[in-house]
Amino acid sequence: MRVPGLRGGVRVQLRYLLDREGLLGPLMLLPAIIYILALVGFPLVLAIAYSLSDVTAGDTSLDNFVGLDNFSRIIKRPEFRRALQNTILFVVVSQVLIIVLATTLAQILSQDFRGKAVVRFLIILPWAAPIALGTIAWLWLLDSEFSPIDLILRELHLLGPAGLLGRDAILGTDTNLVWLGRERLTMASVIMVHVWRLLPLSTVILLAALTTIPRDVLDQAEVDGAGFWRTLFQIKIPLILPIMGIAILFGMILTAGDMAVVYNLTRGGPVYYTQVLPTWSFFIGIEGGSLAQGAAVALFLLPLLLVVTILVLRLARRSEVT
Repeated sequence: MRVPGLRGGVRVQLRYLLDREGLLGPLMLLPAIIYILALVGFPLVLAIAYSLSDVTAGDTSLDNFVGLDNFSRIIKRPEFRRALQNTILFVVVSQVLIIVLATTLAQILSQDFRGKAVVRFLIILPWAAPIALGTIAWLWLLDSEFSPIDLILRELHLLGPAGLLGRDAILGTDTNLVWLGRERLTMASVIMVHVWRLLPLSTVILLAALTTIPRDVLDQAEVDGAGFWRTLFQIKIPLILPIMGIAILFGMILTAGDMAVVYNLTRGGPVYYTQVLPTWSFFIGIEGGSLAQGAAVALFLLPLLLVVTILVLRLARRSEVT
């Protein structure tokens, strides 16, 4: 039996629903919310529950509640203190280098020159390539015997018995720099590879920010006689500072939770020279079987990252308003 006017009524109701922003907005955001809850929210709640219990790889039941015992145990271990120091050093130094180099590259790529598309492709390539493939190439570049970097340094007479670097026992031998075998060089190598990996992301973000600067503002600065450095530090950087803060925030979060570079290059060694909290959490929780302590290590930086996130977002909003 056909009801007259039913189809028209459905159309009117559908049009009415689509015109209501208060209803349409949440409906459009619902898939993203479900995605975040499934891939971020649930693992976070599970990690917190694990860190407050004594679960292991053989027994994942949450029956025994131990409170903050796992956190107190890991804090007392010297490996944790070394991993925490390495993590802070890893995050701070790499982000300083990334933001300086990304600003430089974004400034260069914002100009018109021949071969610009090729340069953009080469810059974005480290971010697009699989990190495992990239670290295999870096393992060869940083090899203690066949490193091409050492070869270039020897050709420049910077490495060898009479070279400037060959006389420093901290760096390596007379003929080779032991990139992944010395404390200072190993950490520097890990930071260098991580900067190589994350630099394209920050460069693209800052390049997009530079393109949003109104052209009339730059033309007015040129008419007023502002040079390159004055335009950069007094006009461009202040205008893109909110987006630069977001780029720094993304970089800090990705670096603090990243274990791919360290794990593929050094496994946290030699000794604990490059051990960071994500790799140590993996070794304790997955390879060692203590899921509870591994979750405690993984969650240790969460409060600090939340505070840093709130501060960076507030500073970005304040600079955007002013």
